[in-house]
Amino acid sequence: MAPSLERILQLVDAVPVIERFPTVDELVASFAELAAEHPAQVRRRRVGTSRLGEPIHAVTVGSGPCHAVIVGGIHPNEPIGGPTALHLARTLAADAELREELGYTWHIIGSIDPDAMRLNEGWFSGTLDRAEYGRNFFRPASDEQVEWTFPLEYKELYFDRVMPETLALMRLIDDVRPTFVCTLHNGELGGVYYHIGPAGAPELYPLLHAIPAHVGIPLDTSDRAAPYVPRYAPAIFGHLGVEAHYEHAASLGMDPTRGLDSGTSSGSYAEKYNTFWLVSELPYWSHPDAADITTTQTRYRDLLLKRAEGLTELGATVVSVLEETESERILQSPFVRAMRQYAPHFLESGEEERRQAKAPESDRPATVAEVYAGGDLVHGYRMRYGGMTLRLLEAEIAAGNGRPHIREQYRRMSAVYEQWAEQALRVTPARTLPIRDLVGVQYGTLLAAAGYAIGRHGPDAARR
Repeated sequence: MAPSLERILQLVDAVPVIERFPTVDELVASFAELAAEHPAQVRRRRVGTSRLGEPIHAVTVGSGPCHAVIVGGIHPNEPIGGPTALHLARTLAADAELREELGYTWHIIGSIDPDAMRLNEGWFSGTLDRAEYGRNFFRPASDEQVEWTFPLEYKELYFDRVMPETLALMRLIDDVRPTFVCTLHNGELGGVYYHIGPAGAPELYPLLHAIPAHVGIPLDTSDRAAPYVPRYAPAIFGHLGVEAHYEHAASLGMDPTRGLDSGTSSGSYAEKYNTFWLVSELPYWSHPDAADITTTQTRYRDLLLKRAEGLTELGATVVSVLEETESERILQSPFVRAMRQYAPHFLESGEEERRQAKAPESDRPATVAEVYAGGDLVHGYRMRYGGMTLRLLEAEIAAGNGRPHIREQYRRMSAVYEQWAEQALRVTPARTLPIRDLVGVQYGTLLAAAGYAIGRHGPDAARR
């Protein structure tokens, strides 16, 4: 039975205070302790192994006729999902009435990519100062991301380099044929938004809007989703698919295969079982402009051109550093693999934005939310990937490769990063959101979507 909004909000209000994001080791220990404390309700089993040999476990809670798969750490720089998954498991283990009410067997993974998440732990207990966050940030190349390494065959695109972590999730999905899948994501600054599939769900939209409003987090009504992504309602979008990006790039006269070196997503993979899926995106920092749909004097096409300029500058700067140090670097670190992909991608994205600006539909007034998000996207990317470039060089120096030219490029990139950080912090100050509120929204919205998913299948759901 789908829980009512009143019931969901009561559960959201019961989320305890969370002072910081847990590390991978802390998550692993907490899930193991939960299984030991509730052996009759919680079953813990190994579902896979990371590339560096880390065991990956899932806990199963409940015995309902339908199955739900909930995944934290689906991107390793997105730690909100870890405490969300843990709180869900703890609540289900202790509340037999809730287990019965929801009607699921829940399969919950706290962190699907432990190796890469460890490279972000430097900012998990920090102040969430944006510059500090960027200096400890890591996001792997797209062909090393669990969410984007499911098998894909589409026109000229083919991907089958499935990682062990992705294989673990594939096997779990194939084993339980879930009614509902929820991967727990987060963004950075702005408001809450969602991707759902395989189609729209109008009766779910009021719940997805009401839950963040209950804790005072705005929706993100900007253009954060790409122009080829279906927009069902404010802050609610359809599939963010590689196939759609391929067609969009082709429509702009660009090479649709360029920069697309990855597979499809967990939601796309699960759709063969008629699975309903939810991607919930939560920010660390919020700003009221994120939800302001008032039109401005700025033309949307001019916003795209300004964003293109910023992305091109970022790409050119990072490409220059990589090229200048190419012959002297000795490591093939995760930072190198990632930045080799991201650096030219920013140049390609800048060109894509310039071409999109020429489209007739871009000749319109931009909203306040779009203006805010347009500028913040560039600031956010500078902090993320400028910081990763510095970490790339720091790894070389720490390994004993402190050659003069590498140190020179490190000093150069450090100065640029300081300028970028100053510009980012000059933006209208944003509010740092309590982790408890972020977990509460993610927890509440997955409960709402899980209830919808069972109703979507009707009485046949239990026999799937």
